[in-house]
Amino acid sequence: MNNIKRSICLFSCFITLWSCKQDAKESKDKDTPTAQVIEEHSKKLNDWFEVQFQEEVAKSPMWQTYLGIKTADYGKWDDISSKQEVKDLERSKKRLAYLKDSVDVTKLNDDTLLSYKLMKQDLENEIKDFQYRFYNYPVNQMHGRQSEIPSFMINMHRIADVSDAKAYISRLNGIDELFAQEIDNMKIREKNGILPPKFVFAKVLNDSRNIISGQPFDKSNTESTLLVDFKTKVAALNLSDNENNELVAEAKKALLEGVKPAYENLITLLEQQQQRATTDDGCWKFPKGAAFYNTALQRTTTTKMNADEIHELGLKEVARIHSEMRDIMKQVSYEGTLQDFFKYMKEDEKFYFADNEEGRASYLKQAVGLIDSLKSRLDELFITKPKADIVVKAVEPFREKSAGKAFYQMGTPDGSRPGTYYTNLYDMKAMPIYQMEALAYHEGIPGHHMQISIAQELQGIPKFRKYGRYTAYTEGWGLYNELLPKEIGLYSDPYSDFGRLAMELWRACRLVVDTGIHAKKWSREEGIKYYTDHTPNAESDAIKMVERHIVMPSQATAYKIGMNKILELREDARKKLGDQFDIREFHDVVLTNGPVPLTILEELVADWVASKKNTSQQQDPS
Repeated sequence: MNNIKRSICLFSCFITLWSCKQDAKESKDKDTPTAQVIEEHSKKLNDWFEVQFQEEVAKSPMWQTYLGIKTADYGKWDDISSKQEVKDLERSKKRLAYLKDSVDVTKLNDDTLLSYKLMKQDLENEIKDFQYRFYNYPVNQMHGRQSEIPSFMINMHRIADVSDAKAYISRLNGIDELFAQEIDNMKIREKNGILPPKFVFAKVLNDSRNIISGQPFDKSNTESTLLVDFKTKVAALNLSDNENNELVAEAKKALLEGVKPAYENLITLLEQQQQRATTDDGCWKFPKGAAFYNTALQRTTTTKMNADEIHELGLKEVARIHSEMRDIMKQVSYEGTLQDFFKYMKEDEKFYFADNEEGRASYLKQAVGLIDSLKSRLDELFITKPKADIVVKAVEPFREKSAGKAFYQMGTPDGSRPGTYYTNLYDMKAMPIYQMEALAYHEGIPGHHMQISIAQELQGIPKFRKYGRYTAYTEGWGLYNELLPKEIGLYSDPYSDFGRLAMELWRACRLVVDTGIHAKKWSREEGIKYYTDHTPNAESDAIKMVERHIVMPSQATAYKIGMNKILELREDARKKLGDQFDIREFHDVVLTNGPVPLTILEELVADWVASKKNTSQQQDPS
C-alpha cells in the first residue's frame, strides 16, 4: 500500500512539474516578441532617430553645407550663443526621456539596439558634461572662428550659380553677428576662470590680422584671401561683365561692413585678454580642473583609464618603440646612440625636400603617388571600400603657420566634394621624407578617408551613427593604418619604417606629455623637452604638439589607446579563430558599424568571433 501511495505521489509531482514547465513555456512564448513586432518597433525607433538627426541638421546651416545640402539657409551661420546651448540641453533631456520611457529594448533587433545604446550613452554624457561647457578655448591656434570661418568659405561654400554667390555675400555680412556671439562666449569663459595661456594670443592675433589684410581692407597690391576666393568662384560662372562686377562690388562691401568689424572686435578682445593671460598651461588651473580632465580622458578614450594609468602606458610604449628603433639602426649599420641617430635624421639634407616651391610640389606629387599605390592593394585587406575619391592639398597660406602638420577633411556623402588630405608645407624641415608614408596612410588611405567615407556611405543605419565621432576609434584607426601597410610589404626602405616608428613614438609620447601637463603640472617647456629628448622630430613639431596638448586637453591620448585596442582585438580574434581568421572580415566589423566607443567595438568583435565559431561547428559537428 505504501508503494502504491508513493507511486501516486511521484506521478502527481511529475504532472505538477510538467504543468509548471508548460505554463512557463507558454508564458515565455507569450512574452517573446514576434519577428513582426521586432520589425515594427525597430522601424519606429529608426524613424525617430531620423527625425532627431534632421532636427540637428535643420538648426545648423553650417552642417548643411558640410553635408553638401543647399537650403534657404545657405547664406546663414549657426547660432553659437550660450542661450542656444541651454536649448540644446533641454532637447537632449527630452530625447533621453523618450528613450528611457517609451522604448521597449526587448522588441528591437540587434542593430537598432546598438543604435539605442549609442544614442542613450551620448545623451547621458552630454547632459552630465554640461557643467563643463565653458571648459575650452573657442579661439586658439588649432581651431576657432578666426581661421575656421575663412576655411569654411573657401573649402565648403560652393558657387554654382548667382544665388550661391549671393549666399556667399550674405555669409560675409553675417560674420559680424557670428563673431559677436563668440566674443560673448569668450567673456563668459573668462568670468569663469577659463582664459587661454599667454602663448596662444600672438598666434591667433596673427591669423586674424591676415584675414583683413589686402584689398579691399587696405591699399596694398595684393587682394585679401576671401576676395580672391570669391572672385575666382564667380569668374567660373561665365557671367556678363556687368553681372560679375556687380557681385564683386557687393562682396567688397560685405568684406568691409561685415568681415572687417568682426575681426577688429575680436582682435580688440584678444589684445585685452592677452594682458591678463598667464603662463599656467594645464587645465588643473580651472575650477574643478582635475575632475574635468579625468572626465575628458574618459570621453576621449572611451575607457575608464585615469591620468596615472595613461601616463604609465605612455612610458612603457616609448621604451618599446625605442628598442625597435635600435633594430633599425642595426639594419642601416649606424653606429652611435639613439640620440645620435635622431640628430642624424633631423639634420641630414637627404631626408628633406627643398624649402621652395619646387620642393613643395615634389612633396605633394609623391604624397599622391603613395595614396594611388595603396589603392591598388586594398583588395588584400578590405571587403568594403569607399566610393568617394580623395585629393591631396597643401594647407592654405593664411593658416599654415599655426595649423597641424597634416589632417583630413571629409567629403560629401554624394561624392560631389571629395575627401581631402591636407599636408602642411610651411616648414619643410618639419615634413621629413621618411614620415611621408605613415602620414599618407593615416590621413588618407587606408586611414581616415576609408573610415569616414565608408561610414557616410553605409546603408540601413541611422545617420547619427554615420557622422558620430569617437576620437579613440577614429584616431586609433588612423594610427593602426600606419602599421597595416607594413604587414603587406610596404615600408621597404628601413628609413621609412623608422619614420613609421617615429610617428608611433610621437603618439606614445603624447600619453606622457598630455597627462604630464594637465595632471602633473608640467610646464610648456618641460613638455617640449620631453619630445625633443625622446623623438627625432623637429623642435617646431614639439612646440606645436605641446601647445596643442594645452588647448585641447586629452584629445591627443586617443591615438595610441585606440590603436592598441584595435590590435588587441585583432590578435585575440586571430588566436581564437586560427585558420578561420580573415583580416578583411575583421576590418569589415570595425568599419561597417560606423564610429563606436572602444567598449562597443570589443562587443562587436566578440560577436563576430562567436558567430564564426558557431558556423564552423555547424558545418563540422565532429
